[in-house]
Amino acid sequence: MTADVTTEWRATACILCECNCGIVVQTQDRTIAKIRGDKAHPASQGYTCNKALRLDHYQNDRNRLTSPLRRRADGSYEEVDWATAILEIAEGFARIRDEHGGDKVFYYGGGGQGNHLGGAYSGAFLRAIGSRYRSNALAQEKTGEHWVDRHLYGGHTRGEFEHAEVSVFVGKNPWMSQSFPRARVVLNEIAKDSGRSMIVIDPVVTDTAKLADFHLRVRPGTDAWCLAALAAVLVTENLCDEAFLTQHVTGVDAVREVLREVPIADYAQRCGVAEDLIRGAARRIAAASSVAVFEDLGVQQAPNSTLCSYLDKLLWILTGSFAKRGAQHLHSMFAPLFATSGVGRTPVTGAPVIAGLVPSNVVPQEILTDHPDRFRAMIVESSNPAHSVADSAAVREALSSLELLVVIDVAMTETARLADYVLPAASQFEKPEATFFNLEFPHNTFHLRHPIFEPLPGTLAEPEIWARLVRALGVVDEEDLRPLRRAAESGLDAYAQAFFVAVSANPALGRVLPFVLYETLGPTLPYGLAGAAALWGLAQKTAMTYPEAVRRAGHADGNALFEAILSSRSGVTFSVHEYADDFDLITHEDKRIALEMPEMLAEIGRLRDAPARLTSDEFPLVLSAGERRAFTANDILRDPAWRKRDVDGALRISVEDAMAIGLVDGGSARITTAAGSARATVEISDAMLPGHVSLPNGYGLDHRDADGTSRTPGVAPNALTSSDWRDAYAGTPWHKHVPARVEVG
Repeated sequence: MTADVTTEWRATACILCECNCGIVVQTQDRTIAKIRGDKAHPASQGYTCNKALRLDHYQNDRNRLTSPLRRRADGSYEEVDWATAILEIAEGFARIRDEHGGDKVFYYGGGGQGNHLGGAYSGAFLRAIGSRYRSNALAQEKTGEHWVDRHLYGGHTRGEFEHAEVSVFVGKNPWMSQSFPRARVVLNEIAKDSGRSMIVIDPVVTDTAKLADFHLRVRPGTDAWCLAALAAVLVTENLCDEAFLTQHVTGVDAVREVLREVPIADYAQRCGVAEDLIRGAARRIAAASSVAVFEDLGVQQAPNSTLCSYLDKLLWILTGSFAKRGAQHLHSMFAPLFATSGVGRTPVTGAPVIAGLVPSNVVPQEILTDHPDRFRAMIVESSNPAHSVADSAAVREALSSLELLVVIDVAMTETARLADYVLPAASQFEKPEATFFNLEFPHNTFHLRHPIFEPLPGTLAEPEIWARLVRALGVVDEEDLRPLRRAAESGLDAYAQAFFVAVSANPALGRVLPFVLYETLGPTLPYGLAGAAALWGLAQKTAMTYPEAVRRAGHADGNALFEAILSSRSGVTFSVHEYADDFDLITHEDKRIALEMPEMLAEIGRLRDAPARLTSDEFPLVLSAGERRAFTANDILRDPAWRKRDVDGALRISVEDAMAIGLVDGGSARITTAAGSARATVEISDAMLPGHVSLPNGYGLDHRDADGTSRTPGVAPNALTSSDWRDAYAGTPWHKHVPARVEVG
């Protein structure tokens, strides 16, 4: 792989949101010199937003790590060689396992946006030491929705917005946050088509809301009342698809009974939306040939988040918008994002463990205690909970108190600064990488990205880091691997036969499968793709789970799919479903949607007496912490130089509130919550309702400039949020609904 100037365009992907749009790049030495959309990518088809053009700020951030670091007794760090770091870390976790039990080792992460492949190898080491508990960013967003999905039909759904007659966005601004292929192109197509409609439920006049036919501008935190009223209109005006419900849904009568009792006019008043507008939106949904719905952080990180997940799914289920073009769909998955196990409980607080994920908000409480089952050690991979989890001060205190904290990352993050050991990872453009956000229907795609640079000297790709840790534990005998190494040299068919025989004969290999694949199949893979070895197992499982859909996509079996993944540099379509397949993808034995959820129906009833306002005289405003904007992205873009606008991450506030407080545009304000206080630049905006303010995501990150100056522009949002503000069912945080006070500052 050359490091010279090249005019060759190399295929890779953007890593700044879940879409991971395909891009092609030209490189010069170790820089990404030019970027454009990859027209050969089967999902994005050449589309990108403005943020992808800034990716060299990630690749060549001057704060990247280039050596393993070990904390000294005085708190400073010293560089150590890889062999020393791996041996000491393995011994440290083995000691905690032997003294306290492996379940006292907690794992956070598994990859940020776009770098999921490394996390696929973590399980081998974690199982080897007996670790049971884990969490990541999904536990701050999607676990409530997942719990509802598992009950209703057993899997995740995604709307086919490209063809939907009516698109509904709940707490979602896809113009900024994207989340489905070619988002801005699709939004513009909807807005220009008189036969299609867009419904947006959001207190902010977002870029998406400006395109909407119906903007239900709810008061912050009152989405549940609005959604309940919409669903109630469908029932009370007899707008449901009765044929669909009779044939494909159970538990409908119980749901109707509750929705008939909803006082629509009262709920409209509570949420601040005109009753006629709510009724008009509901009637438009019912009249449509297809409806697609997308909920996101605006409701998933706000009061009643799990209830909102249930209510917004009623909109398309009651109207039968499933298993047809432009509707809502279940879909194939190349790799599971969630564990399929049921709900468990955390060892100290008894918080719900949904989809195998501990709620991020309870992590400090699971550590800062003398409880015998507390977490005593932690591994953090490609994540930054000291910055991204509610109440940063409590998180930092908890991480600092651990007996052992190890961080694997490309940069010295806020979390890494608390670690006992920091292991430097190769960047996402220096190793094979992939995302497991494969959520589309009927065509679903997967993209294995080939490296476009050699790893920065001193760094390692995560598969190699995890493999070295497993080797240091000595849990696999080389004699057990030798037959598989020989079989791999003879091709995938020979390897498949030897693999299944070896795993059946030796259950110990099954506990560390990613390691086995990396050690035996990895060295034989072309293009330097040893780190892609784990995908072989996923390809086999995918082909067995969706055999017809995989064959329709052109892949005869798991080996053929795996070979296509390795060779298709712009990504591959791995499954092609027919609309009728939606019903087969329901996991319930009767292949029907189970609509009745007693817990959620009880919550709908409780809305009558629940307060729609959680603010107080001391904290009269609602802060939405972590708004997506044109120049915000996830935390891997640590270098603030990428921003051309909003360099300080302004506090957005309504004209009315600014006048009442005495704020001026571009001036300074002090924002205070029960958790903390910060100073921010002011942006007065008519997009904000009175009583509602917002701060963007991605700010408050420490960065050292070329001259050694340390800068932390903007406000770190979680300096103002609280661990105690969380959903009762899923434990997801209320980042988008924080009672606050703003003063001239």
